[in-house]
Amino acid sequence: MRTAIAWFARNPVAANLAMVVIVVSGLVTLPTIRQELIPDLELDIITISIVYPGASPQEVEQSITLRVEEELQGLQGVKKISSNSGESLSIVTVELLAGENVQRRLDDVRSAVDSIDTFPDDVEEPQIKQVEERRRVLQIAISGEADDWTLKRLGQQVRDEIASLPRITDVELGSTLPYEISIEVSEAALRRYGLTFDDVSRAVARSSMDLPAGSVKTSSGEIMLRAKGQAYRARDFERIPLVLRPDGTRLEVRHVATVIDGFEESDQRVRFDGAPAVTVQVYRVGKQRSLEVSRTVADYLEEAQHRMPEGIALTIWDDDARVLRDRLDTLLRTARGGFVLVVLSLAFFLRLRLAMWVSLGIPISFLGAIALMPPLDMSINFVSLLAFIVVLGVVVDDAIVVGESVHTEQERTGDKLGGAVAGTLRISVPVIFGVLTTIAAFTLMLFLPGPMGRISRVVPVVVICCLVLSLFESMFILP
Repeated sequence: MRTAIAWFARNPVAANLAMVVIVVSGLVTLPTIRQELIPDLELDIITISIVYPGASPQEVEQSITLRVEEELQGLQGVKKISSNSGESLSIVTVELLAGENVQRRLDDVRSAVDSIDTFPDDVEEPQIKQVEERRRVLQIAISGEADDWTLKRLGQQVRDEIASLPRITDVELGSTLPYEISIEVSEAALRRYGLTFDDVSRAVARSSMDLPAGSVKTSSGEIMLRAKGQAYRARDFERIPLVLRPDGTRLEVRHVATVIDGFEESDQRVRFDGAPAVTVQVYRVGKQRSLEVSRTVADYLEEAQHRMPEGIALTIWDDDARVLRDRLDTLLRTARGGFVLVVLSLAFFLRLRLAMWVSLGIPISFLGAIALMPPLDMSINFVSLLAFIVVLGVVVDDAIVVGESVHTEQERTGDKLGGAVAGTLRISVPVIFGVLTTIAAFTLMLFLPGPMGRISRVVPVVVICCLVLSLFESMFILP
């Protein structure tokens, strides 16, 4: 330690070069770091969703949920099994033990569910998947006194236009009712024409479909044939033939039924500021940055609002990037204020030049920690910004102690170089142990279990990086 401190003190070029490398690395890395509200999190949770059309919650519980739970009992690596049975839907959630191989347990769960052969005939194929945390940035409300058709059409337009913007790839339309075409058959009309409900059902199923019709080989190549008869609109369903008479007349669906082109019936409605609304969710994917995504969408909405029909409003709400931006502003404001206060406080007791160098320990340590974030698979998020704010008041302490010791030794001996080395050595042991005890306290957070442990793990990593770089700066660069 003595040799390293003396060497750096006698070779200011090396010390300054180390400082420049740390600062430049942080500045270069900063624009490329991933930005998000919370750290990316892989959940050790598997869900089994099974649809049983038309079944009551009690039927779903007895016929689906209990059988799945019984089959999963005793499965290795499972911490807890919970379930929810509702109308036409069963959801069973499997929480795995910490450290389990999720893909292997996913295969085990899929095999267990596939082995059940006592499900009712109407049950749809089980959907088994690992729970994934989608990284939503913001939501957009499209609201106004308009009908469902207009709102959904505008929602689809906004979704498609946002998806085509640069640096945005994942956009989803939500809070809308699914399209539905209903055929309401008249019993009186069926009797009049001598038909049954099943006759109408079979005719619709037979006529509304696309069918491959083989191929024809020609001298210029092979031609694939396909009969396209799938109905998509109400008028297409109305013209489906039920009976073809010898005289050429046809009995069609419209003669015995009313075809309604609309939406599924639902008691749920979405309103925003008291007006009917649909929502568009914008998500961050991969290394996309939340602040850039939010800014891009805000610029688009400002322009798109002028193209909306009168009375339709586009509003950003639930903007996670705003929370991240507020925390970033808090950090920068605190850092600026802390830097100024440290400089002013030290200037009263030390030389102004020394006070400035001591205060530079804050940006040097922070930029060094930022340079280490990508290799450690960390991002700028709510938790990491909190860690920077927490360590802000600690990171400059060792530099203050070293700077004061150097100042005292130089004043006593009058030797600038010798005072820098002797002052640093005199205080090096307590400073190093002081930093190590702080690191030891935060190290315990690295071993917290579960998903929350993975999130909180960011705090000790950021704090330890800042403290180690602060110690390096005060021991080698500052002298």
